Amino acid sequence: MPYTLQVKNPCRCFMRDGGAEIQSFSSIAEVKEEAEILQARMEKNYCKKHRFVLTQVAGNYTITIQPRPVG
Repeated sequence: MPYTLQVKNPCRCFMRDGGAEIQSFSSIAEVKEEAEILQARMEKNYCKKHRFVLTQVAGNYTITIQPRPVG
């Protein structure tokens, strides 16, 4: 059973980075590691207009890109 990592609401930084909106992995350990690495890279390298919320359901991970609160 493949596990997925999905990026919702991709921003310009993500598109410029050449990111894939959906990736499949053969193990839960692989998808978890990639999700955590990707989220950390987004937080560190992308513009600070967004936040990157990582959620996990049944072994599948989603990073939702949301506007950062102003102020």
